[in-house]
Amino acid sequence: MERIETDLCVIGAGSAGLSLAAGAVQMGARVVLVEGHKMGGDCLNYGCVPSKALLAAGARAQAVRDAAFGVTAAAPQVDYAAAKDHVARVIATIAPHDSVERFEGLGVTVIRAYGAFTSGRELQAGDKLISARRFVIATGSSPFVPPIPGIEDVPCFTNETIFDLREKPEHLIIIGGGPIGMEMAQAHLRLGCAVTVIEGAKALGKDDPELAAVVLEQLRAEGATIVEGQQAAKISGGAGNISVETGDGAVYTGTHLLMAVGRKANTDRLNLAAAGVEVTKAGVKVGPDLRSTNRRIYAIGDVAGGMQFTHVAGYHAGVVIRSILLGLPSKARTDHIPRVTYTDPELAQVGPTEAEARAAHGEKLSVARFDYSGNDRAIATGKTTGLLKVMVVKGRPVGASIVGAEAGELIGIWALAIANGLKMSAVTNMVAPYPTLGEVNKRAAGAYFSPKLFDNPWVKRAVGLVQKVLP
Repeated sequence: MERIETDLCVIGAGSAGLSLAAGAVQMGARVVLVEGHKMGGDCLNYGCVPSKALLAAGARAQAVRDAAFGVTAAAPQVDYAAAKDHVARVIATIAPHDSVERFEGLGVTVIRAYGAFTSGRELQAGDKLISARRFVIATGSSPFVPPIPGIEDVPCFTNETIFDLREKPEHLIIIGGGPIGMEMAQAHLRLGCAVTVIEGAKALGKDDPELAAVVLEQLRAEGATIVEGQQAAKISGGAGNISVETGDGAVYTGTHLLMAVGRKANTDRLNLAAAGVEVTKAGVKVGPDLRSTNRRIYAIGDVAGGMQFTHVAGYHAGVVIRSILLGLPSKARTDHIPRVTYTDPELAQVGPTEAEARAAHGEKLSVARFDYSGNDRAIATGKTTGLLKVMVVKGRPVGASIVGAEAGELIGIWALAIANGLKMSAVTNMVAPYPTLGEVNKRAAGAYFSPKLFDNPWVKRAVGLVQKVLP
């Protein structure tokens, strides 16, 4: 057994682990990176990257279908396998950035094996025994497949396997109406598949219902069947003929099944009990500083049991690196973290929704709204379906909700404002280029101030007095 001593051992080479390892080694720490599966983790291989690539292929097909601006619509000739080739090319293009070769070139010791703790200070990975001053668990999460009766007898895809499928599904049944389910629903619809989504509660239920309704209306208009408020109670059939029976006795039949009901933290292989690390149903139990019940061991990203987004994983890496390498107190926060569902239209959120903000702030809350139909760029491009809400308390934005074209890009202004405690005036002071969708943000901020300026009799009196005395 080879023994390795190091300053930092990072377990998991997904977004969280790679960000931390790269930062730490370049700051002068000795770093060991342990990965038993694929470099790049879920985001590169099964999640953010392939899903957005497949959505892009679907968008190209939809553009052919949509008649507009004097251009006649046509039926797109979709090659599903070629669309999957595009997905594979995108992954392959990004993969070198996450590769063993790049990280070894930075000075990281990369060990390609699964790791398991033997004590609170040592981890075994293959034939290596690693002793580190600090360990960081960054093993991510995996798709959760619930024990629905019959599920073990039918072929079932998850996000880890759906991108390997080469033959176009005739009818895809998706169990789960969250962001993953709705993105995959629209991508497959646009690539020529029939799609049925079964959701036990509300589809896109974590988002503002007014804005989520805009996305669901679009998917239904494109042909999706979206069943809400019904749990999948039984699954039967076989390859090419799968039936899902819901709690109300209705039966939905398709050729392929995709499970998209949620994710579970990857902790099983780690032998965390030996390290004195407590685990909950959500993942590794951590404090605001992302430190576990063993003060030498941290957890970041999905496995830490909080928000499951790639950008959160990267943010967590920045939080712990200050503590581990510089000895500075550092805590994670969530109020400034944005999230985006990349459907068309996109759905983006930072901070609380309107309902959440009202529950927290009551009468102190103001909500500024602006509709895409009032934006000149949206009018010019035919993208007028959309709405922005900004939740404001004492002149500062605490949350923003956007549905519409490029919502994922537009939410960045509000994430910046909330992260830095900026006032609404910071956005109104911004000069946005014309004509851009970015003006939506400025107009929403202006809508917050308009009643204070234009509906205030004292302002009108002051203006009248000034006009009388001006030479």
